[in-house]
Amino acid sequence: MKTTLTTLSLLALATPALAHPVTVESCNRQVTFDAVPQAAVSNDVNLTEMMLVLDLTDHMVGYTGINGWNKLDAEMRAGVGELPELAERYPSKEVLLGAGADFYFAGWNYGMRVGGEVTPETLQPFGIDVYELYESCAHIMDKPVASMEDMYTDLLNLGTIFDVSDRAETLVAGYRAELAAILEELPTDGDAPRAFVYDSGEDTPFTAGRYAMPNALIAAAGGVNIMDDFEKSWATVSWEAVVERDPEIIVIINYGDVTAEQKRAFMMENPAFANMSAVQNDRFVVLEYVEATPGPRNIQAVRTLAEAFWQQ
Repeated sequence: MKTTLTTLSLLALATPALAHPVTVESCNRQVTFDAVPQAAVSNDVNLTEMMLVLDLTDHMVGYTGINGWNKLDAEMRAGVGELPELAERYPSKEVLLGAGADFYFAGWNYGMRVGGEVTPETLQPFGIDVYELYESCAHIMDKPVASMEDMYTDLLNLGTIFDVSDRAETLVAGYRAELAAILEELPTDGDAPRAFVYDSGEDTPFTAGRYAMPNALIAAAGGVNIMDDFEKSWATVSWEAVVERDPEIIVIINYGDVTAEQKRAFMMENPAFANMSAVQNDRFVVLEYVEATPGPRNIQAVRTLAEAFWQQ
């Protein structure tokens, strides 16, 4: 049969264009994916939820790093379905290899440690590509202060990697619109409430600096993180510094063995905090871990904070 230009044009129209290979920016690396990952693993509850909202469970072989610190709520239990938890805390390289993983969605201090056993460099020889949570890049490179764009960036990059960009863009557009509606309801006058993020710790508090997601959530809700000049992501500070900056409201992160109510009681009953405005006025607001870390529940977290900040 003689092949004509018309025949070739029809064949081209009948054959869908392949989206891959694609290249995305992951922290300070350019990572190229030759094909859509088919055996992905996500670490931590918030990263796993990003995979769920993009409907990527068919491309996953499991998740890690949840039950060691958190519990899945009913919505997430339904979402992960039959997927196994491969490790309750950080996975070893052997765990990922044993699962046949070809993709690991994690972050620095979200499933990987600088200089640790599991990093993009240690997994690459085994054919496991890594995409790093953007917020966590502050641990290894200079990046802008945390913003809502951090979460949007991850969803859009995952959309590119898994060839579901339309789905990711629709989600992000919806989140932007929802956030805009919240911002329209905020007061236009008055001083921004001073907030302190209390994650954990009694001798010294573990809190969120300017590169951690709560800094962005507080700012979006019209407040100011009293540690917004702290050139860290999540780290410890002194109680003296907290008292000196006199927060008007305490944002408690709820997870782990110490409950939010126990954290509140510790601050309310400690004489060292008796003159702190937040303690004197008993102003506390609770965010679940999955709300306070980058992920789909960040928008609801902003709403929760805004209601607490501007309550009449």
